[in-house]
Amino acid sequence: MQGPWEHHTVLLNEAIEALQLRPEGSYIDATFGRGGHSRLILSTLSPQGRLLAFDKDPQAVAEGQRLAAQDTRFSIRHAGFAQLVDMPAASCDGLLMDLGVSSPQIDDPSRGFSFRRDGPLDMRMDSSSGLTVAQWLAQAPVQEITEVIRDYGEERFAGPIAKAIDRHRSQSGPLASTAELAQVVAGAVKTREPGKDPATRTFQAFRIFINAELEELRQALEASLHVLKPQGRLVVISFHSLEDRIVKQFMAGHARQVYDRRAPMAVPQPMKLELGPRLMPSGAEIAANPRARSAVMRVAQRTEAA
Repeated sequence: MQGPWEHHTVLLNEAIEALQLRPEGSYIDATFGRGGHSRLILSTLSPQGRLLAFDKDPQAVAEGQRLAAQDTRFSIRHAGFAQLVDMPAASCDGLLMDLGVSSPQIDDPSRGFSFRRDGPLDMRMDSSSGLTVAQWLAQAPVQEITEVIRDYGEERFAGPIAKAIDRHRSQSGPLASTAELAQVVAGAVKTREPGKDPATRTFQAFRIFINAELEELRQALEASLHVLKPQGRLVVISFHSLEDRIVKQFMAGHARQVYDRRAPMAVPQPMKLELGPRLMPSGAEIAANPRARSAVMRVAQRTEAA
C-alpha cells in the first residue's frame, strides 16, 4: 500500500538544465522513482515531445501509470534501465539516470531498506520478483556473505559480520527482520565513525547485491551509447562511490580516441562522448534534504560518431 512518504528529488533543476531539452525532443527518464524529474521534463516539452520512463518498483510504476493517463506524451515501462538496449538506435535526445533508493522506499518499513525502521528483510527494488535478502542470507555461504559486504559495502569488518550472521542463523534461525540484522551487525562492528550507524555499510552492500545494481548500471551505460542521438545528453546522478566510480570511468573511457596497439597505423576509433560538468548539491539543498549530501551528477554528450 502506498504510504504518506515524501520524496525530494535531488539536483532537480540542475539535471533538467544539463539535458538541454528541446521542446519537440524525445527523452528517457531511466529511473522514474516518484516522477520529480519526469514532471519537470514534461513541463518543458511541446505537444510533439515525448518522454519514456523505466522503473522496477511496482509502486513507482503505478505512480507513472497515473501520470501517463493524464499526459499522452508520457509512458512508463516496468523494467530496469538495462532494458535500454532494446530501444531503437539513436532514438533519444537525452537520457537521465537518478541512481539509488527513493525516500518512499527507505521510509516504508515493509520494503526492508532501512535499519532505522523494523520491517521484513526484503530490499528488492522490484518487490514482485527475485530473492529477498532474508531468503539469500538463509542459504548463502559465509565466504559469499563476506565478499558481498566487503565489495559492495566497503566494510572493513566484513568477515566478523558474516560470521556473526552465520552464528545467528545456526543458533536462532534465519534472520527475518531489519532490526535483527542491524543488531547482529552492531554486535560484530566494534568501532565506527561518529554519527554513523554500524549497519550502514552492510545494508548498502546487501541492497546493491540483491538488486544487481552495479551490473545493471554498467549495462545501462553501455546501452546509452546505442540509444542516444548525436549530441544527445547523458546525465547521471549517483549516491555512493561505487556507482560514481563506474560512471566516471565509463564517461572518461569514451571521451578519448581508442587506438589499436596491434595495428599502430590504423585509424583510431573516434571518441563517443564529450565530457560535461560535474556538479554536487548546494549547501542549501543539503540543509533542506540531508539525503542529498552524497550526490554527484556527471554529464556527457554523444559525439557525432554515433
